[in-house]
Amino acid sequence: MDLAHGLETLLVAAAVAALAPVLVALLPGPRIPQVVVLLAGGVLIGPQVLGWADRAAIDLLANVGLGFLFLLAGYELDLHLFRERPGRVAIVAWLVTVGLAAALVGVLAAAGLVRAFVPVALGLTTTALGTLLPILRDNDMLGGRFGRYLLAAGAVGELFPVFAIAVFLGASNKFVALLSLLAVGVLALVLSFAPRLVRGRRLETVLREGEGSTAQTTLRWTVLLLLVLLVVAEEFGLDVVLGAFLAGIVLRRWAPGDVEALEEKLDAIGYGFFIPLFFVASGMSLDIRSIAEAPLRLLAFFVLLLVIRGVPALFLYRRDLPAIQRVQMMLLTATALPLLVALAEIGLRNGTMLRENAAALVGAGVLSVLVFPMAAVVVERRRRAATAAAPPGPE
Repeated sequence: MDLAHGLETLLVAAAVAALAPVLVALLPGPRIPQVVVLLAGGVLIGPQVLGWADRAAIDLLANVGLGFLFLLAGYELDLHLFRERPGRVAIVAWLVTVGLAAALVGVLAAAGLVRAFVPVALGLTTTALGTLLPILRDNDMLGGRFGRYLLAAGAVGELFPVFAIAVFLGASNKFVALLSLLAVGVLALVLSFAPRLVRGRRLETVLREGEGSTAQTTLRWTVLLLLVLLVVAEEFGLDVVLGAFLAGIVLRRWAPGDVEALEEKLDAIGYGFFIPLFFVASGMSLDIRSIAEAPLRLLAFFVLLLVIRGVPALFLYRRDLPAIQRVQMMLLTATALPLLVALAEIGLRNGTMLRENAAALVGAGVLSVLVFPMAAVVVERRRRAATAAAPPGPE
């Protein structure tokens, strides 16, 4: 792959990333997530439509974008949440989801409709919390009791599938995979305590003094931390998704100096360049011909997302949330996309997933992002309107 061709592909992909937020703002109707526009843009410039760009030319940068996506997801995760009831209920709900996914995808596999049992089943247990957060913030749905339960469910729907990916889709031997997972986890734990060894010493002083200058020391060390765990995860036969997620969790404890400024820089470098590039590149490799030839496959995965990941919330949160909020929980937890893209990428890379299933799974994720959050927002607006119209109770 020559340099000129790589630069041309990068230019076109960067143009799609730059135009995406403009299109989102200009399109009529409810605002759709940028992820959908980025994927659609990737399809448009890819080899199956206009042929302006080639995924292989920017593959390394796209993988770094995948790393940044899960670095930021890991950074946002508050592990203390799992000690409280919202976390415990979220874990139970996810385990129920795993059982449903195993049963229903097992039927599809027995019928010959699915070859990659594990990636497809795991994909149906995920929740796109990172994609949902901007929508939920815009509609003031993250506060109060409902917000705490939703954040816990979303965190479990991102974290647990990542660990399952590492175990079942990493090393070929599951015992080796577990040992590798343990080794990488120990390394992450050691790294998380490393700053205590240098606190008050010259190194921390250097990091703090350079974080706002052209040296950008904390940002450079953060990127180094990400790359170290990505490389280590790859060397241990684990997927880079796990290394990136662990890097985010470590960074939450490790980051020296002005943490808020570092977050802004990570958002800028991640969401400003690398993460959009990953989604555009994923769109380039999306097999839209398979979707067009078998649209029912996409609709089947879309329904399975709701049935497997969403419906259990109607029953498992009966003690904690009223019926209307359980409906919202069902819709929002069934929203999945980034991990579906990652799982499709893994399945295609190791040859275990049929191209038509990979395309249909990602397409179902796109449809879920378009439909489920908007439906939850409509339910929320009606709930608030009904609450405002209700007569006040007796004093």
